[in-house]
Amino acid sequence: MPAYQHFSRFELPRFELQGHRGARGLFAENTLQGFLAALDYGLDSFELDIAITADGVAVVVHDPCLNPDLTRGPDGAWLSPPGPAVHSLTLAELRHYDVGRARPGSDKALAHPLQRSFDGAVIPTLAELIEATRASGIRLDVELKTDPQQPALTVLPAEMAEIAVRTATQGGALERLAIRSFDWRGLAYLRAHHPHVPLAWLTGPRQDHTTPATVAEASAGSRYRPRWAPLHTTLDQAMLDDAHTRGLRVVPWTVNDPADAARLIALGVDGLCTDRPDLIRRPVAD
Repeated sequence: MPAYQHFSRFELPRFELQGHRGARGLFAENTLQGFLAALDYGLDSFELDIAITADGVAVVVHDPCLNPDLTRGPDGAWLSPPGPAVHSLTLAELRHYDVGRARPGSDKALAHPLQRSFDGAVIPTLAELIEATRASGIRLDVELKTDPQQPALTVLPAEMAEIAVRTATQGGALERLAIRSFDWRGLAYLRAHHPHVPLAWLTGPRQDHTTPATVAEASAGSRYRPRWAPLHTTLDQAMLDDAHTRGLRVVPWTVNDPADAARLIALGVDGLCTDRPDLIRRPVAD
């Protein structure tokens, strides 16, 4: 296994339990209120998504355009599709939207029937989340939401990466920052220009050709043991063993069924990303 330089400022637990978008199975996703409520579940890290506003502020939101199933306008009415691009709005304009609950009857609402709502919640900035979670010390695993198939909707990956690093640095939280993405251009930029930032290489259905070998090749030269975050249903014992042989730490997403979690833990994964930390627990031996 390759040797990696270790830094005490970012020591991962042997098994990492990660809250997806806070813990969206329990609380309105990517809201400040939801993140703070999820702290009670003993998570090691939060997975969260960012976009960049028209005035260059990193904000915590999953979709490049405001999602009509998650967003109400200043008049309290649900947005009609398509929603405006986050990058077309200033932070002040974005503050007029309420993202504290899912539209009743929508796929979002039906997928997470236990989700607690927070009416009046606005899209938080990354800086606000950093400050709100400072006392907890929880790690923030920031996903760069850029898409090479929709380049006009966001800033370039390198710019988004720079803003994320600068925001964490200014907030005194660089030691809590990790960055992930399906768009590996941003990760390649960070590896070259900010090698001190831990990275996670996301793969899913659109990267079904990806193997542990391609992830290891892309992450070569990392100062931290690189993490691979595959879709959990694509992971088997042979792939996991191959990844570990290549020095990768494997934390699959998004695992909400205890039976799936038990299977993956038995395989030997290094952590799990979940919407339901109330159901998905660390191995007893951890």
